[in-house]
Amino acid sequence: MDNISKLKENVAITLPENGLEEKLKQAHQENRKLIIKLGFDPTAPDLHLGHAVVLKKLKQFQDMGHQIVILVGSFTARIGDPTGKNKSRKPLSVADVQHNAETYLNQLSQIIDVEKAEIVFNSDWLDALSFSEVIQLLSKVTVAQLMHRNDFNKRFTENTPIAMHELVYPILQGYDSVKIKADIEMGGTDQLFNCTMGRQLQETFEMNPQIVMCMPLLRGLDGKEKMSKSLNNIIGLTDEPNEMFGKTMSIPDSLISEFLDLTTDFSVEEKKWIDERLEAGENPMNIKKIIAKNIISQYHNPEEAEQAEEFFVNQFQNKNFEEKAFEPVLISEIVAENNAISLLDLCIQLKNGESKSAIRRLIESGAVQINDEKITEPAENIELKKHTKIKIGKRVFFELV
Repeated sequence: MDNISKLKENVAITLPENGLEEKLKQAHQENRKLIIKLGFDPTAPDLHLGHAVVLKKLKQFQDMGHQIVILVGSFTARIGDPTGKNKSRKPLSVADVQHNAETYLNQLSQIIDVEKAEIVFNSDWLDALSFSEVIQLLSKVTVAQLMHRNDFNKRFTENTPIAMHELVYPILQGYDSVKIKADIEMGGTDQLFNCTMGRQLQETFEMNPQIVMCMPLLRGLDGKEKMSKSLNNIIGLTDEPNEMFGKTMSIPDSLISEFLDLTTDFSVEEKKWIDERLEAGENPMNIKKIIAKNIISQYHNPEEAEQAEEFFVNQFQNKNFEEKAFEPVLISEIVAENNAISLLDLCIQLKNGESKSAIRRLIESGAVQINDEKITEPAENIELKKHTKIKIGKRVFFELV
């Protein structure tokens, strides 16, 4: 695979479409390194596999000799970024920003060569702006342009409040690109608007505008929302090997191809071969193990990846019903008369949120066990005793304490 193809791999959006080729050609003609910008507001101290999608693309640029600039939003984190949802993000204190930034930078070294990267803080220039300079900067952007941002437009249409500082935020992020003379700005697809603001402002300052390269947003363990610490659906870069392995094995089958593409460092050919195995009907669990071991090998080492697989197999696959880890449930939490209840009512209380008909089908199909005994009659009376063990389906276990 040539360098351009490698740099384009997995990229969701490049703006303009031929921008990467033009920038590489320009750098070659001028005999200089491209300046590749990645900005982050240190809002939470832990990096996860979702962050790594962009960071690994940065590493490719770095390996090809270009200059990586990590821009810490030490100013912008203190004013609060629009979240892309229906409300603004809570601003952080100076102490929070400093602590989180230090933690971020330490974790970056797991993927990029921090010694060769340039680390800058946007408070260095944004704190220095006078109020008249801020007004001059704001005059370069129209309200109509800001309303093109989807979440602003949606909130305006729905009469949901938009604070003035939220409208200013993309302009400040764009000004960061002016200050560091960025050639390329990286981000997730949710950052497309803010990154294009950098292009616009560079042009108003009569600079050659940066191109924008946006990576896909990795979905989290729930298989629905993007990976986010606030949603508790992440695999952290600092997670222990056994935890990484277990979390990867828990992803829904629908996420396997996404994780294969975005979290592993297999070659294109290897990914294609693994995908073909999945399409041919191989057990998805086998594919998840391959992905889990690759992830652990990247952030720990291959030996620990092998040990994590062995731990998982021994802990979760080779155990019989009696050896499984059960979730203790207080008897006081079960509504019953004289410590007895029908199996159907017991399962409904334990599996709160499941429909009555779905649980009835589980029981009648033999998927429910009480103390290692299958019971297929929903109406059967169950006496609630201490240490009664209940298995519902393949993976749900309870023990009354």
